[in-house]
Amino acid sequence: MRFHLFMLPTVGRRRELEQGMAGTREDLYQRMLLEIGEQAQFADELGFYGLGFTEHHFHIEGFELSTNPVLLDAYVGMKTKNLKVGQLALVLPAHHPLNVAEDVAMLDHMTGGRAYAGFARGYQDRWVNTLAQGTGVGATLSDKSETDLRNRQAFEEAWQIINLAWTQETFSYDGQFWKVPRPGTHWDIPPTNQWGKGVEPGGHLKEIGIVPRPLQKPHPPVYSPFTFSATTSRFWAREGGTPVVIGDDLDFCKTLFQVYMDEANGAGRELKYGQGMAMGGALCLGETPEQAQEMREQFDWLFQTWFTPFGFPPGLVFQGTPEQVTKQIRELHDALKFPELFLWLNTGLVENNVMLRQLELFATKVMPNFAGDN
Repeated sequence: MRFHLFMLPTVGRRRELEQGMAGTREDLYQRMLLEIGEQAQFADELGFYGLGFTEHHFHIEGFELSTNPVLLDAYVGMKTKNLKVGQLALVLPAHHPLNVAEDVAMLDHMTGGRAYAGFARGYQDRWVNTLAQGTGVGATLSDKSETDLRNRQAFEEAWQIINLAWTQETFSYDGQFWKVPRPGTHWDIPPTNQWGKGVEPGGHLKEIGIVPRPLQKPHPPVYSPFTFSATTSRFWAREGGTPVVIGDDLDFCKTLFQVYMDEANGAGRELKYGQGMAMGGALCLGETPEQAQEMREQFDWLFQTWFTPFGFPPGLVFQGTPEQVTKQIRELHDALKFPELFLWLNTGLVENNVMLRQLELFATKVMPNFAGDN
């Protein structure tokens, strides 16, 4: 089984956050970067498969301080040798898709083919509504409203453009939100006419291409964190992406897994149950049940303070000693057959030495029990 780490880095400890405006403190941000780098290097040495960051903006409160996950990926990538690095996830409706395609492709080259991509639709009004003004798209909680529908349309269109940019030398796209290239663009440049392509006689620009395209072919692996709907599961089943599910309702998870397999097989992918899917959950691991409970109390405070107001339930939590956590993962894997697991870490909120010990415990006491699982 492949084990990924999922970081939503908090800039400070609880006492520092409760002092107010912790996100604006440069000293705390510098410490957070150092701790991220040290944890990533240690995870690389311990044999974890990958590490990803979320995307959020304007968090002056100090939670989820990962404004640019691609830059954080590059930061971690330069400090590691084997660890895959990615985004969990870039919010596509808030970006120009060609910028996303270029950034991830560059990251893939910079890390020697260790990049993966993660794409989401965006649920936080404050920053999604601000940054997505150009397309008129707003944040969504998947409520099937008109705003939700428009957000999904923009998301799917952005992915189609990114996929074309990654896999074609040059291409064009005529969509609802984006025209590639912009109609009426004139480009009568001799080097393009002689050595390039995409221009018709008279300098009419018909196609463009990004450079570089990704090092991995046809493109880096694509993940969808976090998948809560059958619609999203079906979409990525057709497109070849991997939904990451964090629900703690096993029957609901089984439904999403079945929907994915059926849709994938209908699209000609021929997958077995569990293939192409991933699970995710918070990790509260300790050498004793008491230590694990201390980790859980930190996670519960974080979740209730920051995530519950958005309407999210806590989801899946792996809590206990290495033996207990191994049993929890084993039971879940036996039911769902997933090949990848994402572990949500309390990076920044918990003291660095405690985080490093948790990584060591998991890698040495839990991971070996799943060496033959896929």
